[in-house]
Amino acid sequence: MMIRLEFSVDIKAGKEAIWNALWSDSGYRDWCGVFFEGSYVVTDDWKEGSTVMFLSPDQSGIYSTIEKHIPNKIMQFKHCGMVKKGEKQPVDEKTKEWAGAMETYTLTEGQDVNTLTVEIDIMDEHLDFMKTTFPKALEKLKDNCS
Repeated sequence: MMIRLEFSVDIKAGKEAIWNALWSDSGYRDWCGVFFEGSYVVTDDWKEGSTVMFLSPDQSGIYSTIEKHIPNKIMQFKHCGMVKKGEKQPVDEKTKEWAGAMETYTLTEGQDVNTLTVEIDIMDEHLDFMKTTFPKALEKLKDNCS
């Protein structure tokens, strides 16, 4: 069963600095290391329609499509399938349970802070992990922006 979670954090930094901390190679590796040490992302160009692979050091993980990308404002991923040894895997019955899950990062400008909101579809088996780990990852991201 899929559940949508929402997390947000207020960050005293410019939108460009926050966006860079989110999606630059070193920035992503740092805050996503909270989920799994050594995590990284592979993509050609961060453009809408492009494929993105979210990987662990052994080149396993998931691949997604960028559904929407407005720099410094919104990044939306549609999760599609599994990756093993850097290769996309055929969609199997287990993958069909979560394929199509969405993950959206929205940056909203405020007077003194910018607010990053993340909406993510999660399988109920990962719910507790995400509820405890995502806020820690966002705090790490916030620290990287100050």
